[in-house]
Amino acid sequence: MIPKLDEYKKQFDIKSDDAIKPGLDAIEEALANVLNPEKDLRIIHVAGTNGKGSTIAVMEAVLQAHGFETGVFSSPAMLDLHDQIRINEKPITADELAYVFEEMEAAGLSGMLTDFELLTVAAFLAFRNATPDYVLLETGMGGRLDSTNVVTPLVSVITSIALDHTGFLGDTVGKITSHKAGIIKPYIPVVVGDLPNEAKDVILAEAIHTKSLVRAYGENFTMKQEEIEIFRGMNTFELPTRNMKGPHQAINHAVALEALSVAGVPLKQEKVAKAIAGVQLPFRFQEISENVYIDGAHNPAAATMLVRTIEEQFPGEKVDWVVGMLNTKDYGETLKILAPLANSFTFVDFPHGQAAKAEDLQVVCPIENSRIVSLEEIDLKNIEKTVKVVVGSLYLLSSLMRQ
Repeated sequence: MIPKLDEYKKQFDIKSDDAIKPGLDAIEEALANVLNPEKDLRIIHVAGTNGKGSTIAVMEAVLQAHGFETGVFSSPAMLDLHDQIRINEKPITADELAYVFEEMEAAGLSGMLTDFELLTVAAFLAFRNATPDYVLLETGMGGRLDSTNVVTPLVSVITSIALDHTGFLGDTVGKITSHKAGIIKPYIPVVVGDLPNEAKDVILAEAIHTKSLVRAYGENFTMKQEEIEIFRGMNTFELPTRNMKGPHQAINHAVALEALSVAGVPLKQEKVAKAIAGVQLPFRFQEISENVYIDGAHNPAAATMLVRTIEEQFPGEKVDWVVGMLNTKDYGETLKILAPLANSFTFVDFPHGQAAKAEDLQVVCPIENSRIVSLEEIDLKNIEKTVKVVVGSLYLLSSLMRQ
């Protein structure tokens, strides 16, 4: 479900399938029909279980601070499909996207693609039209068979590996990593975050096969808290203030800076520090009112990072959790991870075909103090002294923001 995509499909009489169909044959044929816009772009390609959005947001901010024009393709939508295609930090306009759909209609793409493949082609066309200096490209799911994996990037990035999308990607870290490692291209360097050893082994094997240089967090580059936070990698940067909080964000920031350096972007200390002091990605421990936060932690690995962030920012505090998740996620394990900080749990239904029912979440809730409310009943203000965090699917959070 890509919000507002159907409006454009109807307006331009373009048909596409809402199913997930991993594979590259269809999109390669479609891109050939529109003269392969992806080949005209300077791309940094980003895969990973968690951290993709944050890493891209940091790269986008740092590039903008240095005066470079940027294009970003990300998913899922925060509000609707326009924010999935960003040009110079701003969502694509309705007129710009309509022009792209006219191009796709004229090229005869109707009926060839899935919804996500269609949007991927739209993004490449939008970027060719806008001619940004750099495009930051996020995989939709996995990597090897993801529709974005038709590019030859300046550098490939794999932020993290954990169990997620197991129905499509496999039920072990090794199988999932094999999908992510598929974005590594021959002779193109790859930058990786703090990965489990099993994942590192798979990536190193792929890199040996493709003759690609690997730069790994903790080995080739680091982010350390000394008197101030210091990044050391291909370059060294002092970072007095980091706006995006949490130990996992330190790693995401390090991956972003190393990837830009590997891509050959000339970075300056003062501009890097200024960008990192101000960057914020919506729905990543974002404060929306006093003591009320929203966070898109939607699996056990992300929940673990969120708990560490809260323990760092609010030591000893209890949290009123508001939770909505997809039924494709391991919500039972996620709730167990959140439970030690819980003062209460509130579960909510939200509009998505794969949304887990609030009552199913409540059944596996690890504590007694829980309730169920409707989306409209969620109070995004907090008169209590406890911290309130709305957490789970980005589809839930975007639905809240659209209210």
